[in-house]
Amino acid sequence: MPIALPWRFAPWRRSLAMALAAALALAVFAGSEWIYHRARDSMFSLGARDNARTAVQTVMRRLLDVETAQRGYLLTGRSQYLEPYNAAETDMAHAIIRLREHLRNDPAMLRLVDALEEQVLQKTSEVEATISLYDQGAQDAWQGILLTDIGREKMENARRIADVLLVTEDRRVAIERAGIYRTLDMGRVSVHALTVLSLLAYLFFLSKNAALRASRQAHAQQLQAERDSLEHQVRLRTAELAQLNLSLQELRDGERSGLARAMHDELGALLTTAKLDLMRLRHAMPTPSDEVTMRLKHLNATLDQGIDVKRGLMEGLVPGALHNLGLQPAIEDRVRVFQELTGVPVELDLQAVVADTATRQALFSVVQGVLSNIERHAHASRVTLSLVTDGPQVVLTLADNGQGFAGPSGSTSAQGLKSLRHRIESRGGSFTVRSAPGEGTHVQVRLPTPELNEGHTDTTP
Repeated sequence: MPIALPWRFAPWRRSLAMALAAALALAVFAGSEWIYHRARDSMFSLGARDNARTAVQTVMRRLLDVETAQRGYLLTGRSQYLEPYNAAETDMAHAIIRLREHLRNDPAMLRLVDALEEQVLQKTSEVEATISLYDQGAQDAWQGILLTDIGREKMENARRIADVLLVTEDRRVAIERAGIYRTLDMGRVSVHALTVLSLLAYLFFLSKNAALRASRQAHAQQLQAERDSLEHQVRLRTAELAQLNLSLQELRDGERSGLARAMHDELGALLTTAKLDLMRLRHAMPTPSDEVTMRLKHLNATLDQGIDVKRGLMEGLVPGALHNLGLQPAIEDRVRVFQELTGVPVELDLQAVVADTATRQALFSVVQGVLSNIERHAHASRVTLSLVTDGPQVVLTLADNGQGFAGPSGSTSAQGLKSLRHRIESRGGSFTVRSAPGEGTHVQVRLPTPELNEGHTDTTP
Protein backbone atom coordinates (compact mmCIF):
# COMPACT_ATOMS: atom_id res chain seq x y z
CA MET A 1 0.00 0.00 0.00
CA PRO A 2 1.53 3.36 -1.01
CA ILE A 3 2.45 5.75 1.76
CA ALA A 4 1.02 9.26 1.53
CA LEU A 5 3.75 11.83 1.90
CA PRO A 6 3.01 15.06 3.83
CA TRP A 7 1.68 17.93 1.66
CA ARG A 8 1.46 15.53 -1.26
CA PHE A 9 -2.27 15.79 -1.83
CA ALA A 10 -2.76 19.38 -0.56
CA PRO A 11 -0.94 21.83 -2.85
CA TRP A 12 -3.07 24.67 -1.48
CA ARG A 13 -1.36 24.25 1.89
CA ARG A 14 2.01 24.96 0.37
CA SER A 15 0.61 28.07 -1.35
CA LEU A 16 -0.98 29.19 1.92
CA ALA A 17 2.28 28.68 3.81
CA MET A 18 4.20 30.68 1.21
CA ALA A 19 1.58 33.46 1.34
CA LEU A 20 1.76 33.57 5.14
CA ALA A 21 5.56 33.65 5.04
CA ALA A 22 5.46 36.49 2.50
CA ALA A 23 2.92 38.39 4.61
CA LEU A 24 5.05 37.93 7.72
CA ALA A 25 8.16 39.12 5.90
CA LEU A 26 6.25 42.14 4.56
CA ALA A 27 4.94 42.93 8.03
CA VAL A 28 8.45 42.71 9.48
CA PHE A 29 9.77 44.99 6.75
CA ALA A 30 6.95 47.54 7.05
CA GLY A 31 7.08 47.54 10.87
CA SER A 32 10.82 47.99 11.01
CA GLU A 33 10.69 50.79 8.42
CA TRP A 34 7.86 52.56 10.30
CA ILE A 35 9.68 52.32 13.64
CA TYR A 36 12.90 53.54 12.02
CA HIS A 37 11.31 56.57 10.37
CA ARG A 38 9.27 57.38 13.49
CA ALA A 39 12.34 57.24 15.70
CA ARG A 40 14.41 59.24 13.20
CA ASP A 41 11.76 61.97 12.94
CA SER A 42 11.52 62.11 16.73
CA MET A 43 15.28 62.40 17.05
CA PHE A 44 15.38 65.17 14.46
CA SER A 45 12.58 66.98 16.29
CA LEU A 46 14.38 66.60 19.60
CA GLY A 47 17.53 67.96 18.05
CA ALA A 48 15.67 70.97 16.64
CA ARG A 49 13.97 71.67 19.95
CA ASP A 50 17.29 71.39 21.73
CA ASN A 51 18.70 73.94 19.27
CA ALA A 52 15.74 76.23 19.98
CA ARG A 53 16.29 75.97 23.73
CA THR A 54 19.97 76.73 23.15
CA ALA A 55 19.00 79.78 21.06
CA VAL A 56 16.72 81.10 23.85
CA GLN A 57 19.45 80.52 26.40
CA THR A 58 21.95 82.25 24.11
CA VAL A 59 19.69 85.33 23.85
CA MET A 60 19.30 85.53 27.63
CA ARG A 61 22.97 84.87 28.30
CA ARG A 62 24.07 87.50 25.79
CA LEU A 63 21.49 89.93 27.14
CA LEU A 64 22.94 89.40 30.60
CA ASP A 65 26.42 89.95 29.14
CA VAL A 66 25.20 93.27 27.71
CA GLU A 67 23.93 94.38 31.11
CA THR A 68 27.11 93.24 32.83
CA ALA A 69 29.27 95.07 30.26
CA GLN A 70 27.17 98.20 30.77
CA ARG A 71 27.65 98.23 34.51
CA GLY A 72 31.34 97.40 34.37
CA TYR A 73 32.01 100.14 31.85
CA LEU A 74 29.97 102.68 33.80
CA LEU A 75 31.74 101.85 37.03
CA THR A 76 35.29 101.68 35.71
CA GLY A 77 35.28 103.45 32.38
CA ARG A 78 37.46 100.72 30.90
CA SER A 79 36.68 99.90 27.26
CA GLN A 80 37.51 96.19 27.60
CA TYR A 81 34.23 95.76 29.45
CA LEU A 82 32.44 96.63 26.20
CA GLU A 83 33.85 93.67 24.25
CA PRO A 84 30.98 91.27 25.30
CA TYR A 85 28.53 94.05 24.49
CA ASN A 86 29.89 94.46 20.95
CA ALA A 87 29.72 90.70 20.21
CA ALA A 88 26.35 90.12 21.93
CA GLU A 89 24.22 91.92 19.35
CA THR A 90 25.30 89.64 16.50
CA ASP A 91 24.89 86.47 18.59
CA MET A 92 21.40 87.49 19.72
CA ALA A 93 20.38 88.28 16.13
CA HIS A 94 21.53 84.86 14.95
CA ALA A 95 19.74 83.18 17.87
CA ILE A 96 16.50 85.04 17.06
CA ILE A 97 16.79 83.90 13.41
CA ARG A 98 17.20 80.26 14.51
CA LEU A 99 14.16 80.57 16.75
CA ARG A 100 12.08 81.99 13.92
CA GLU A 101 13.19 79.19 11.59
CA HIS A 102 12.36 76.56 14.17
CA LEU A 103 8.94 78.02 15.03
CA ARG A 104 7.95 79.10 11.52
CA ASN A 105 4.85 76.85 11.59
CA ASP A 106 3.72 77.94 15.07
CA PRO A 107 2.17 81.48 15.02
CA ALA A 108 1.65 81.64 18.77
CA MET A 109 5.27 80.90 19.47
CA LEU A 110 6.38 83.28 16.74
CA ARG A 111 4.53 86.09 18.56
CA LEU A 112 6.51 85.23 21.69
CA VAL A 113 9.72 85.37 19.66
CA ASP A 114 8.68 88.79 18.35
CA ALA A 115 8.02 89.95 21.90
CA LEU A 116 11.38 88.62 23.03
CA GLU A 117 13.10 90.38 20.16
CA GLU A 118 11.30 93.63 21.08
CA GLN A 119 12.45 93.39 24.69
CA VAL A 120 15.98 92.63 23.54
CA LEU A 121 15.98 95.66 21.25
CA GLN A 122 14.63 97.89 24.01
CA LYS A 123 17.22 96.61 26.47
CA THR A 124 20.08 97.07 24.03
CA SER A 125 18.78 100.55 23.18
CA GLU A 126 18.72 101.47 26.89
CA VAL A 127 22.28 100.18 27.28
CA GLU A 128 23.42 101.98 24.16
CA ALA A 129 21.87 105.23 25.43
CA THR A 130 23.52 105.04 28.85
CA ILE A 131 26.92 104.30 27.33
CA SER A 132 26.54 107.15 24.87
CA LEU A 133 25.62 109.57 27.67
CA TYR A 134 28.56 108.28 29.72
CA ASP A 135 30.91 108.88 26.84
CA GLN A 136 29.48 112.46 26.46
CA GLY A 137 30.11 113.14 30.18
CA ALA A 138 26.41 113.57 31.00
CA GLN A 139 26.68 111.78 34.33
CA ASP A 140 23.34 112.93 35.68
CA ALA A 141 21.56 111.82 32.53
CA TRP A 142 22.90 108.23 32.43
CA GLN A 143 22.47 107.87 36.17
CA GLY A 144 18.90 109.05 35.84
CA ILE A 145 18.25 106.36 33.19
CA LEU A 146 19.66 103.68 35.46
CA LEU A 147 17.62 104.85 38.43
CA THR A 148 14.37 104.58 36.45
CA ASP A 149 14.65 100.72 36.52
CA ILE A 150 13.76 100.59 32.81
CA GLY A 151 16.66 98.19 32.17
CA ARG A 152 15.61 95.88 34.99
CA GLU A 153 12.02 95.90 33.74
CA LYS A 154 13.13 94.98 30.20
CA MET A 155 15.30 92.19 31.55
CA GLU A 156 12.41 90.81 33.59
CA ASN A 157 10.10 90.94 30.60
CA ALA A 158 12.68 89.17 28.41
CA ARG A 159 13.29 86.58 31.11
CA ARG A 160 9.54 85.85 31.42
CA ILE A 161 9.17 85.45 27.67
CA ALA A 162 12.27 83.24 27.57
CA ASP A 163 10.87 81.15 30.41
CA VAL A 164 7.63 80.64 28.47
CA LEU A 165 9.58 79.61 25.40
CA LEU A 166 11.78 77.24 27.39
CA VAL A 167 8.84 75.70 29.27
CA THR A 168 6.95 75.22 26.02
CA GLU A 169 9.92 73.59 24.39
CA ASP A 170 10.52 71.43 27.46
CA ARG A 171 6.92 70.29 27.36
CA ARG A 172 7.18 69.48 23.68
CA VAL A 173 10.49 67.69 24.28
CA ALA A 174 8.75 65.61 26.94
CA ILE A 175 5.98 64.82 24.46
CA GLU A 176 8.54 63.84 21.81
CA ARG A 177 10.39 61.66 24.30
CA ALA A 178 7.15 59.99 25.31
CA GLY A 179 6.49 59.34 21.62
CA ILE A 180 9.96 57.85 21.26
CA TYR A 181 9.36 55.63 24.27
CA ARG A 182 6.05 54.52 22.80
CA THR A 183 7.73 53.79 19.49
CA LEU A 184 10.44 51.82 21.27
CA ASP A 185 7.81 49.94 23.24
CA MET A 186 5.94 49.15 20.05
CA GLY A 187 9.15 48.01 18.43
CA ARG A 188 9.99 45.88 21.46
CA VAL A 189 6.51 44.34 21.45
CA SER A 190 6.73 43.82 17.67
CA VAL A 191 10.12 42.16 17.98
CA HIS A 192 8.82 39.91 20.76
CA ALA A 193 5.72 39.07 18.73
CA LEU A 194 7.76 38.35 15.63
CA THR A 195 10.16 36.27 17.71
CA VAL A 196 7.26 34.23 19.06
CA LEU A 197 5.79 33.86 15.57
CA SER A 198 9.18 32.86 14.20
CA LEU A 199 9.59 30.33 16.99
CA LEU A 200 6.12 28.94 16.29
CA ALA A 201 6.90 28.80 12.57
CA TYR A 202 10.19 27.07 13.32
CA LEU A 203 8.45 24.55 15.56
CA PHE A 204 5.84 24.02 12.85
CA PHE A 205 8.63 23.52 10.32
CA LEU A 206 10.40 21.08 12.62
CA SER A 207 7.21 19.09 13.12
CA LYS A 208 6.51 18.98 9.40
CA ASN A 209 10.12 18.15 8.67
CA ALA A 210 10.03 15.34 11.25
CA ALA A 211 6.80 14.05 9.73
CA LEU A 212 8.32 14.27 6.26
CA ARG A 213 11.47 12.46 7.37
CA ALA A 214 9.41 9.78 9.10
CA SER A 215 7.31 9.39 5.98
CA ARG A 216 10.39 9.22 3.78
CA GLN A 217 11.98 6.72 6.12
CA ALA A 218 8.84 4.59 6.09
CA HIS A 219 8.68 4.92 2.32
CA ALA A 220 12.38 4.01 2.04
CA GLN A 221 11.81 1.00 4.30
CA GLN A 222 8.89 -0.06 2.17
CA LEU A 223 10.97 0.36 -0.99
CA GLN A 224 13.83 -1.56 0.64
CA ALA A 225 11.45 -4.35 1.63
CA GLU A 226 10.07 -4.46 -1.91
CA ARG A 227 13.61 -4.37 -3.31
CA ASP A 228 14.70 -7.17 -0.98
CA SER A 229 11.63 -9.17 -1.99
CA LEU A 230 12.38 -8.60 -5.67
CA GLU A 231 16.05 -9.48 -5.17
CA HIS A 232 15.02 -12.63 -3.32
CA GLN A 233 12.66 -13.53 -6.16
CA VAL A 234 15.40 -12.77 -8.69
CA ARG A 235 17.83 -14.98 -6.77
CA LEU A 236 15.24 -17.75 -6.65
CA ARG A 237 14.49 -17.40 -10.35
CA THR A 238 18.20 -17.22 -11.14
CA ALA A 239 18.84 -20.35 -9.12
CA GLU A 240 15.90 -22.04 -10.82
CA LEU A 241 17.16 -20.97 -14.24
CA ALA A 242 20.68 -22.11 -13.35
CA GLN A 243 19.33 -25.44 -12.19
CA LEU A 244 17.20 -25.69 -15.32
CA ASN A 245 20.21 -24.82 -17.45
CA LEU A 246 22.26 -27.46 -15.63
CA SER A 247 19.51 -30.01 -16.08
CA LEU A 248 19.20 -29.16 -19.76
CA GLN A 249 22.95 -29.35 -20.15
CA GLU A 250 23.08 -32.70 -18.42
CA LEU A 251 20.11 -33.85 -20.51
CA ARG A 252 21.84 -32.69 -23.67
CA ASP A 253 25.10 -34.38 -22.66
CA GLY A 254 23.15 -37.54 -21.89
CA GLU A 255 21.36 -37.40 -25.23
CA ARG A 256 24.66 -36.77 -27.02
CA SER A 257 26.23 -39.71 -25.21
CA GLY A 258 23.20 -41.89 -25.99
CA LEU A 259 23.25 -40.84 -29.62
CA ALA A 260 26.99 -41.51 -29.81
CA ARG A 261 26.51 -44.96 -28.29
CA ALA A 262 23.64 -45.68 -30.67
CA MET A 263 25.74 -44.62 -33.63
CA HIS A 264 28.62 -46.76 -32.39
CA ASP A 265 26.52 -49.78 -31.54
CA GLU A 266 23.93 -49.71 -34.30
CA LEU A 267 25.22 -47.66 -37.20
CA GLY A 268 28.76 -48.89 -36.61
CA ALA A 269 27.59 -52.50 -36.54
CA LEU A 270 25.58 -51.99 -39.75
CA LEU A 271 28.48 -50.38 -41.57
CA THR A 272 30.91 -53.06 -40.33
CA THR A 273 28.51 -55.85 -41.40
CA ALA A 274 28.14 -54.23 -44.81
CA LYS A 275 31.91 -54.00 -45.12
CA LEU A 276 32.31 -57.70 -44.23
CA ASP A 277 29.53 -58.71 -46.62
CA LEU A 278 31.22 -56.74 -49.39
CA MET A 279 34.51 -58.55 -48.72
CA ARG A 280 32.75 -61.96 -48.80
CA LEU A 281 30.98 -60.97 -52.01
CA ARG A 282 34.28 -60.05 -53.67
CA HIS A 283 35.84 -63.38 -52.68
CA ALA A 284 32.73 -65.32 -53.74
CA MET A 285 32.81 -63.95 -57.28
CA PRO A 286 35.38 -65.93 -59.34
CA THR A 287 36.13 -63.52 -62.18
CA PRO A 288 34.10 -60.31 -61.89
CA SER A 289 33.99 -57.99 -64.86
CA ASP A 290 35.78 -54.67 -64.89
CA GLU A 291 32.53 -52.78 -64.35
CA VAL A 292 31.59 -54.95 -61.35
CA THR A 293 35.08 -54.56 -59.91
CA MET A 294 34.79 -50.79 -60.28
CA ARG A 295 31.39 -50.82 -58.61
CA LEU A 296 32.67 -52.97 -55.75
CA LYS A 297 35.61 -50.60 -55.18
CA HIS A 298 33.27 -47.60 -55.21
CA LEU A 299 30.95 -49.31 -52.74
CA ASN A 300 33.93 -50.14 -50.49
CA ALA A 301 35.10 -46.49 -50.58
CA THR A 302 31.58 -45.32 -49.80
CA LEU A 303 31.41 -47.64 -46.78
CA ASP A 304 34.82 -46.34 -45.59
CA GLN A 305 33.58 -42.77 -46.05
CA GLY A 306 30.44 -43.59 -44.03
CA ILE A 307 32.56 -45.08 -41.26
CA ASP A 308 34.70 -41.89 -41.22
CA VAL A 309 31.61 -39.70 -41.11
CA LYS A 310 30.22 -41.83 -38.28
CA ARG A 311 33.49 -41.50 -36.39
CA GLY A 312 33.54 -37.70 -36.92
CA LEU A 313 29.95 -37.34 -35.73
CA MET A 314 30.76 -39.38 -32.64
CA GLU A 315 33.79 -37.22 -31.93
CA GLY A 316 31.60 -34.13 -32.25
CA LEU A 317 29.04 -35.56 -29.87
CA VAL A 318 31.36 -37.11 -27.29
CA PRO A 319 35.12 -37.06 -27.87
CA GLY A 320 36.36 -40.59 -27.73
CA ALA A 321 39.51 -39.64 -25.91
CA LEU A 322 37.46 -37.90 -23.16
CA HIS A 323 35.08 -40.85 -22.83
CA ASN A 324 37.66 -43.59 -23.04
CA LEU A 325 40.93 -42.12 -21.74
CA GLY A 326 40.00 -39.12 -19.54
CA LEU A 327 40.20 -35.32 -19.44
CA GLN A 328 43.94 -34.79 -19.80
CA PRO A 329 44.44 -37.08 -22.82
CA ALA A 330 41.41 -35.51 -24.44
CA ILE A 331 42.89 -32.01 -23.90
CA GLU A 332 46.25 -33.16 -25.29
CA ASP A 333 44.52 -34.62 -28.36
CA ARG A 334 42.55 -31.39 -28.94
CA VAL A 335 45.74 -29.33 -28.54
CA ARG A 336 47.48 -31.60 -31.08
CA VAL A 337 44.73 -31.00 -33.60
CA PHE A 338 44.88 -27.22 -32.86
CA GLN A 339 48.64 -27.15 -33.48
CA GLU A 340 48.28 -29.10 -36.72
CA LEU A 341 45.60 -26.70 -37.99
CA THR A 342 47.19 -23.39 -36.93
CA GLY A 343 50.90 -24.08 -36.40
CA VAL A 344 50.69 -22.09 -33.14
CA PRO A 345 52.68 -23.67 -30.27
CA VAL A 346 50.79 -24.43 -27.05
CA GLU A 347 52.53 -24.51 -23.67
CA LEU A 348 50.82 -27.19 -21.56
CA ASP A 349 50.76 -27.60 -17.77
CA LEU A 350 48.36 -30.45 -17.01
CA GLN A 351 48.21 -31.91 -13.52
CA ALA A 352 46.28 -34.93 -12.32
CA VAL A 353 42.80 -33.81 -11.20
CA VAL A 354 39.85 -35.59 -9.65
CA ALA A 355 36.55 -34.69 -11.33
CA ASP A 356 33.20 -36.22 -12.14
CA THR A 357 31.88 -36.76 -15.65
CA ALA A 358 29.90 -33.47 -15.81
CA THR A 359 32.91 -31.47 -14.64
CA ARG A 360 35.15 -33.15 -17.21
CA GLN A 361 32.69 -32.39 -19.97
CA ALA A 362 32.33 -28.77 -18.85
CA LEU A 363 36.09 -28.21 -18.69
CA PHE A 364 36.64 -29.87 -22.05
CA SER A 365 33.87 -27.72 -23.57
CA VAL A 366 35.74 -24.63 -22.37
CA VAL A 367 38.98 -25.91 -23.93
CA GLN A 368 37.20 -26.63 -27.21
CA GLY A 369 35.39 -23.28 -27.26
CA VAL A 370 38.42 -21.13 -26.39
CA LEU A 371 40.73 -22.93 -28.84
CA SER A 372 38.09 -22.57 -31.56
CA ASN A 373 37.90 -18.81 -30.86
CA ILE A 374 41.69 -18.58 -31.04
CA GLU A 375 41.66 -20.46 -34.38
CA ARG A 376 39.05 -18.14 -35.93
CA HIS A 377 39.68 -14.73 -34.36
CA ALA A 378 42.80 -14.32 -32.21
CA HIS A 379 45.67 -14.43 -34.77
CA ALA A 380 47.88 -15.47 -31.86
CA SER A 381 51.48 -16.71 -32.03
CA ARG A 382 51.59 -18.37 -28.61
CA VAL A 383 49.05 -20.09 -26.34
CA THR A 384 49.36 -21.33 -22.75
CA LEU A 385 47.02 -23.86 -21.16
CA SER A 386 47.11 -25.12 -17.58
CA LEU A 387 44.92 -27.47 -15.54
CA VAL A 388 45.66 -27.60 -11.81
CA THR A 389 43.95 -28.32 -8.51
CA ASP A 390 43.65 -25.40 -6.06
CA GLY A 391 42.26 -26.78 -2.82
CA PRO A 392 38.64 -27.77 -3.37
CA GLN A 393 38.64 -26.33 -6.89
CA VAL A 394 39.84 -27.31 -10.34
CA VAL A 395 41.42 -24.34 -12.14
CA LEU A 396 41.64 -24.22 -15.94
CA THR A 397 43.56 -21.32 -17.49
CA LEU A 398 43.97 -20.44 -21.17
CA ALA A 399 45.80 -17.38 -22.46
CA ASP A 400 46.92 -16.12 -25.86
CA ASN A 401 48.84 -13.13 -27.17
CA GLY A 402 46.39 -12.42 -29.96
CA GLN A 403 44.44 -9.29 -30.89
CA GLY A 404 41.91 -9.57 -28.05
CA PHE A 405 38.52 -7.83 -28.13
CA ALA A 406 36.96 -4.65 -26.79
CA GLY A 407 34.27 -5.88 -24.43
CA PRO A 408 32.11 -8.74 -23.21
CA SER A 409 29.66 -8.34 -26.11
CA GLY A 410 31.78 -6.75 -28.81
CA SER A 411 32.51 -9.79 -30.97
CA THR A 412 31.40 -13.26 -31.95
CA SER A 413 34.07 -14.78 -29.75
CA ALA A 414 32.69 -12.85 -26.79
CA GLN A 415 29.24 -14.31 -27.47
CA GLY A 416 30.75 -17.80 -27.50
CA LEU A 417 32.50 -17.13 -24.20
CA LYS A 418 29.18 -15.96 -22.76
CA SER A 419 27.57 -19.35 -23.40
CA LEU A 420 30.57 -21.06 -21.79
CA ARG A 421 30.22 -18.71 -18.80
CA HIS A 422 26.58 -19.75 -18.32
CA ARG A 423 27.55 -23.40 -18.41
CA ILE A 424 30.31 -22.98 -15.81
CA GLU A 425 28.29 -20.71 -13.50
CA SER A 426 25.32 -23.11 -13.61
CA ARG A 427 27.62 -25.67 -12.00
CA GLY A 428 28.61 -23.25 -9.20
CA GLY A 429 31.90 -22.21 -10.79
CA SER A 430 33.41 -18.90 -11.88
CA PHE A 431 34.36 -17.82 -15.38
CA THR A 432 36.75 -14.85 -15.68
CA VAL A 433 37.77 -13.20 -18.95
CA ARG A 434 40.34 -10.43 -19.28
CA SER A 435 40.88 -9.00 -22.75
CA ALA A 436 41.76 -5.74 -24.45
CA PRO A 437 42.50 -4.84 -28.07
CA GLY A 438 46.07 -5.80 -28.89
CA GLU A 439 46.71 -7.39 -25.50
CA GLY A 440 45.40 -10.91 -26.01
CA THR A 441 42.82 -12.81 -23.98
CA HIS A 442 43.08 -14.52 -20.60
CA VAL A 443 40.37 -17.00 -19.56
CA GLN A 444 40.26 -18.67 -16.14
CA VAL A 445 37.70 -21.22 -15.00
CA ARG A 446 37.24 -22.39 -11.42
CA LEU A 447 34.97 -25.35 -10.70
CA PRO A 448 34.40 -27.01 -7.33
CA THR A 449 35.36 -30.65 -7.02
CA PRO A 450 32.30 -32.41 -5.57
CA GLU A 451 32.42 -35.61 -3.58
CA LEU A 452 32.72 -38.28 -6.27
CA ASN A 453 31.08 -41.66 -6.47
CA GLU A 454 33.05 -44.68 -7.49
CA GLY A 455 33.19 -45.05 -11.25
CA HIS A 456 32.92 -41.29 -11.94
CA THR A 457 36.46 -40.14 -11.24
CA ASP A 458 39.15 -39.01 -13.59
CA THR A 459 42.66 -39.39 -12.23
CA THR A 460 44.42 -40.05 -15.51
CA PRO A 461 47.77 -38.26 -15.48
